[in-house]
Amino acid sequence: MTRQRIVVIGNGMASLRFVEEIVKRGAGRFMITVLGAEVEPAYNRVLLSPLLAGEIGHADVAMKPRSWYGQNNINLMTGTRVIGIDAVARRVQLPGGHSLPFDHLVLATGSQPFRLLLPGADLDGVIAFRTLTDIERMRSATGRSRPAVVIGGGLLGIEAAYGLARAGVAVTLVHIMDRLMERQLDRNAADRLKLALEAKGISVRLGAKTEAIMGERWVEGVRLSDGSVIPCRAVIMAAGIVPDVALAKLAGLDVDRGVKVNDQMQTSALGIYAIGECAAHRGTVYGIVEPAYEQARVLADVLSGTASQYAGSVLATNLKVSGVPVYSVGDFEGEGAETIVLTDDTSGVYRKLVVQDGVLVGAVLFGDTSDALWYRDLVASKTSIESIRSQLPFGRVYAEAA
Repeated sequence: MTRQRIVVIGNGMASLRFVEEIVKRGAGRFMITVLGAEVEPAYNRVLLSPLLAGEIGHADVAMKPRSWYGQNNINLMTGTRVIGIDAVARRVQLPGGHSLPFDHLVLATGSQPFRLLLPGADLDGVIAFRTLTDIERMRSATGRSRPAVVIGGGLLGIEAAYGLARAGVAVTLVHIMDRLMERQLDRNAADRLKLALEAKGISVRLGAKTEAIMGERWVEGVRLSDGSVIPCRAVIMAAGIVPDVALAKLAGLDVDRGVKVNDQMQTSALGIYAIGECAAHRGTVYGIVEPAYEQARVLADVLSGTASQYAGSVLATNLKVSGVPVYSVGDFEGEGAETIVLTDDTSGVYRKLVVQDGVLVGAVLFGDTSDALWYRDLVASKTSIESIRSQLPFGRVYAEAA
């Protein structure tokens, strides 16, 4: 039997999970080639902050050794840049006139850091926070305790600031909005997070718009719109990510916010699929790991001949800053809904639960996230919580004992 050729563009966490899922289903049915732009095989990007902080080592972020790919008859080509896709001839184009044929092509190109178009953004010492290479550049730029400014108070920015602070760098976190992680946390939890970061030595400037990065060749400071200047020798841009859809656009695929896919993760071109941060499913691009893993599982089913479809994921965010866990899921703002709030300032616990029509639709947890998965399952399943309403804020153990 002729084996079908699967080519995967990208060697990040979504790509690896897809390959793992294919291996489970019998990789011998396929000839699999994985093309990764980075020199390193897939690694855990979630662990970049503790790596930067020195809490873990380089080996701890590795997910599979290079030998694993060979043992499973997977052709892994790292440090390989794809320059084009011929969707009609079904070939992936590589530099030097080389190309690879495919029967099935999987786009797992992930995202690129969003770089603010600021005066001075091209200076030495302006760094993104996305890859292992970025970690090395950050360490070099902040060596000898040189101060740094992190632009962006979302998940990436907080993780970058925490990693630098733990490494002994004087850090100022600058955020244009009036609270941290405004897309994931309500004001109460965000205020608590700000205090927790400041307790770790991070200076937080909210409502602060960056106007320019100062310096001649190397970064010397950041000027804010109020005229104040923050001296620094490194600027970390962590203002968000954008789906990497450049190849998809060149290939003529339908692109919205990301590469448009259906419930089987297929793009507008037959035989070409997309998963992870580059994919837009029903108008939603998920920039987190769990949806990417679910998409990888569904696609492995589809290519293996099993009926499967992806119906979307419940948005959830998990963050742990030096022992201070924060979690949110679903609609945590609660406009037009009922809210149940539990606050214990002595133990530093805050919980906000949003209930609509007898169903939990969202939750914010700060200080204790041990019941996070239980709340997420309640949100996803739309199970009535009326019989456990009074026990709901105290967690699963109390609710199940009711």
